[in-house]
Amino acid sequence: MCGIVGVLGNHEAAPILVEALKRLEYRGYDSAGIATVNNGALDRRRAVGKLVNLSDKLVHEPLAGKSGIGHTRWATHGAPNEMNAHPHQSGNVAVVHNGIIENFRELREMLASNGITPQTETDTETVALLAQYHMAQGASPVEAVNKTIDALEGAFALAFLFDGEEDLMIAARKGSPLAIGHGQGEMFVGSDAIALAPMTDRITYLEEGDRAVLTRTSLEIRDGNGTLANRPIKTIQIDAARVDKAGHKHFMAKEIAEQPTVLGHTLANYLGSDGQITLPDPGIDFTKIDRLTMVACGTAYLACLTAKYWFEQIARIPVEVDVASEFRYREPPIPSRTAAIFVSQSGETADTLAALRYCEGKADKIVSVINVPESSIARESDLALPIHAGIEVGVASTKAFTCQLTVLLMMVLKAAHVRGEISDDQLADHISSLRGVPALINTALEQNKAIRTAARKLSEARDVLFLGRGQMYPLAHEGALKLKEISYIHAEAYASGELKHGPIALIDKHVPVVVLAPKDSLFDKTVSNMQEVMARKGKVVLVSDAKGLAEASEGVWASIEMPESPDIVAPILYAIPAQLLAYHTAVAKGTDVDQPRNLAKSVTVE
Repeated sequence: MCGIVGVLGNHEAAPILVEALKRLEYRGYDSAGIATVNNGALDRRRAVGKLVNLSDKLVHEPLAGKSGIGHTRWATHGAPNEMNAHPHQSGNVAVVHNGIIENFRELREMLASNGITPQTETDTETVALLAQYHMAQGASPVEAVNKTIDALEGAFALAFLFDGEEDLMIAARKGSPLAIGHGQGEMFVGSDAIALAPMTDRITYLEEGDRAVLTRTSLEIRDGNGTLANRPIKTIQIDAARVDKAGHKHFMAKEIAEQPTVLGHTLANYLGSDGQITLPDPGIDFTKIDRLTMVACGTAYLACLTAKYWFEQIARIPVEVDVASEFRYREPPIPSRTAAIFVSQSGETADTLAALRYCEGKADKIVSVINVPESSIARESDLALPIHAGIEVGVASTKAFTCQLTVLLMMVLKAAHVRGEISDDQLADHISSLRGVPALINTALEQNKAIRTAARKLSEARDVLFLGRGQMYPLAHEGALKLKEISYIHAEAYASGELKHGPIALIDKHVPVVVLAPKDSLFDKTVSNMQEVMARKGKVVLVSDAKGLAEASEGVWASIEMPESPDIVAPILYAIPAQLLAYHTAVAKGTDVDQPRNLAKSVTVE
């Protein structure tokens, strides 16, 4: 969600801050701002909308200074306007914040009793007001920040800048990620390493409860108990050139096209030359696991739903799948011999992280499937399985989803083999099927023109339904989610067999129905449901392979041909038309594909 950057540098901070914020645009935002200290004076500039608006303002109202903080805001408390934009300033203090201060109303009442009145609708301003209050009582900046943070409840990543202090910045995290970058006589702060990549590759990740005092030549970190903490400096590998569109119109188009390549990387990291699946140390002994609990949000949740079919049918392990926000408050019992699996692209998803912490001490093993190996979820897991998707900028997840499915399927095959549910020969056959997925996706991508034609038809609809059976049921949900995320068309998914239990009442000539139906054991039943739609003048978009289309495409509104594939990998393959349908529909409607309204890439607050 919100993006934070900070610079204690040797060059003008404003252009560096704006450029770093651009690298955080993928997180989603509706306003932006920066603050600097110049000749001891604290000042700021803010603007609503895209960063170009802030850049324009800085042309007409330059902001000098070599120390600064910046922020892209995704509105929570208060409307997205300039008054509510960060940085917030009160007297000698400016602050940027990612998260939610849950007790800001109580803090406001305390401040009001001391004659201090807020000027904005935000919870964040309370942090600046409180720090300034303590400084007015004679506290130093460090003392004021410590007293302020002690009073806060909720989740936050914070960076403070002070009038008269050109070589001081204070940062803190609780529940939201924050990283410190080390330069040559410079220090940096960022919500993630992507923002800092052009400045440094030497990163220290703050841990839960940490508070950091930075100067250009020093970094002091204390944990939540106030004890000095020695957090390691890690050298990261982020190629700045990878965060561009590589000739594509949108990041989403680039990331869809990258899938054959990144899936090849994913497979290479888990498949050994001996044809065996190797999990990172310490691994997991599936013979000691009787059940799985899988928890995630959004697209990652749908990856879990897909994996449930695989785990239960192939490895014969019962699986419970939960939306993270419901799981943590449902407080389910966790029986012995249970492994809990958490899936998150960013590794910082607030509800998923909270669900993981609920399982600590209850589940026998905590496993995460993540794209950011240094993320909070990865660090707090017993076993972290990177998906190796590379940086994903588009808010609507594409390559991360198929990489999540690929890693989960390799987990399934590993579990099934060690539990004796599949033989050596069956394992070899399944691995061969997996190795063939990148080529299958390349073939599927060749259907881009046909998918674009179907999408233009969908772009005129107000409502779209997606149908699927078995493994295609979660993929129907993924197709509906993608469509509504970026085209803003209302879309819903149903199990094909549920059509007669209510949803068929929605069918008429104005409602397109996308049917995902590879020619598998459930094909005939799915086609029967499709015929019920067509009998009621429903417009069917049939996604199937050549055999399926030969049998059932007569009378359909549009058809999309997928290559024939082994059943086990069909969910990975059929993610491609779901993604491309959403993408081309959004392009036809002229919506913001990469940064759809109201959405954020990394959801670090509830």
